[in-house]
Amino acid sequence: MSEEVQDKRRRLFLTAAATAVTGVGAAYVAVPFLASMNPSDRAKAAGAPVEADISKLEVGQLIRVEWRGKPVWVLKRTEDTLTELATKIDKLRDPDSNESEQPESCKNSARSIKPDVFLAVGICTHLGCSPTYRPEVAPEDLGPDWKGGFFCPCHGSLFDLSGRVYAGVPAPLNLDIPPHEYITDTRILIGSSGGQA
Repeated sequence: MSEEVQDKRRRLFLTAAATAVTGVGAAYVAVPFLASMNPSDRAKAAGAPVEADISKLEVGQLIRVEWRGKPVWVLKRTEDTLTELATKIDKLRDPDSNESEQPESCKNSARSIKPDVFLAVGICTHLGCSPTYRPEVAPEDLGPDWKGGFFCPCHGSLFDLSGRVYAGVPAPLNLDIPPHEYITDTRILIGSSGGQA
């Protein structure tokens, strides 16, 4: 074999070896860089659906569950409450929730999948304060027409027990209804709606 052929083979071998080493080095650099673009476990958990056990929820009781860093209220309503919801339509800004965010499964007068169990994100749609649950009827500070609901102490916005905003208050929209589904009769998966988170 001539010296020229041997030199050519050496160059081809060295070029192939250098290319392979460069490729492996690029992979070692690229893998951690690309992995750093994935959300952290903490971020994934923050957006993950959460379960709420309502087996011990009593009529008139409200519990709070944290989902995506926000309070979600779960309220067990009475039959009287459900009847009362239909009587004050003229006092509400958006009684049919045409402008507010809610899942398709909750587009009804009760704004819920099951009429007696109501879920809402507990953040006022005005400036993000957290309204208080005021179930009492006709308290002195809210007047004789108050039949129970949610009162935002920051700027005085009022919501009924379906999270619908009253007309003439600062809040522009009804309370948001989070996506949710029932796993069983007593367990709700908040943040998931038919397998979609």
